[in-house]
Amino acid sequence: MASAKPTIPAELSRREVIQKYPDVSPFVILKMDVQRRGIRYTDRALATVDPKVHLTSVRTIFTPDTTTGPHIPVSFSLRDGTYVLIAPVDLHREPYTIDYRDGKTVLIDNDEIVEEVEFWYRPNFLDEVTSRGTPMWQVVAVARPNRLDFNPYGDCHFWDDGKGCRYCNVGAVWKRFGKDRPPRVDSEDAFEAMRAALKQPGRFVNFQITGGSIPGDDNRFTQEVDGYIEILQALGRNFTTPRFPSHLLSSAFPEDQLVRLRESTGLLTWTADIEVLDAEKFAWICPGKEARVGYLEWIRRLERGVEIFGRGYVNTGFVAGVELAKPQGFATEDEALKRMLETVEELAAKGIVAVGQVFRPSPLSAFHNQLAPSLEYFVRLAQGTDAIRRRHGLHIDLDDYRRCGNHGDTDLARI
Repeated sequence: MASAKPTIPAELSRREVIQKYPDVSPFVILKMDVQRRGIRYTDRALATVDPKVHLTSVRTIFTPDTTTGPHIPVSFSLRDGTYVLIAPVDLHREPYTIDYRDGKTVLIDNDEIVEEVEFWYRPNFLDEVTSRGTPMWQVVAVARPNRLDFNPYGDCHFWDDGKGCRYCNVGAVWKRFGKDRPPRVDSEDAFEAMRAALKQPGRFVNFQITGGSIPGDDNRFTQEVDGYIEILQALGRNFTTPRFPSHLLSSAFPEDQLVRLRESTGLLTWTADIEVLDAEKFAWICPGKEARVGYLEWIRRLERGVEIFGRGYVNTGFVAGVELAKPQGFATEDEALKRMLETVEELAAKGIVAVGQVFRPSPLSAFHNQLAPSLEYFVRLAQGTDAIRRRHGLHIDLDDYRRCGNHGDTDLARI
């Protein structure tokens, strides 16, 4: 029997939140509301999608390959250039609608046109194949208009003993959809795909590498680090500088493994997402990370990362709103907000950049029937996180709106 959907509490509307927080861009507020409520496409909107022109297929570890069926856009931008990263899944609230009206693609809320949007465009190199015959769209994802994403390993071994993060669906996606694709991206394929992408000068500003965690029996993540070194060295052959605009999103590695990464590759920035900014909630929501690393040790490794990569070049992400999940999350939004901002401040004092991603209950995850908090909560948290980074003089060039676009608080850096 399917579990009951959560009850939607009374909360301020988007329009009321915009009025209450005039110092926050209405585009950013709209973005966060779309992310927490979701979208659906009308047939008219989908009829305008051209898979030869628009981004509709990416290799990703978070959703199955979309090689058949209707062409769903990867995502879209707002008029001010804000990226809105979202997929059409049920997030339990009434979603926004994307429609095509009077020659424009528009975002609709309760039959009111809220904003004009633009689907992202597909670079030509994705249609090429490598010398091994691999289609390049299966090697690299253009999951944002100006960033290349390499996912070299698709499984996450925190899931092996049933301790995957409760908000995450990576392990479930791999078990259900991963058998028909190779678990690893070939490093030579990655080199050739990068070389082809760079023939479009000015389009891409950096690349990110991320994959599933491989802690190993000794929890030293040696196999995971080996894989990242191999692909970073292959990609680095496309550059002539010692360091290149790269971003690794990985597990929290021990200090000697971080030194290996820094000394063996041209990697510029490193992220290890702690995901939950409270020790007790972390242990419940991320049991695998707690068992294999632990909350305090995760932060200690981020601190060592700052010493190795430099202040402002180490990042940790958190799934904003998951700390309110029932039954063990914070009881109120005010209580959660206080704790979140305290931890962001503590991390900033250590030179660690923290960014928040809107919690979206993912299909196939343990939290699929949880409910994201109010829009006002996300606005207050984004505003507070941005203010803390500014106060500590921390830039977010490694994961900002120009490179990622998934975080409402980093969009505020341009305002």
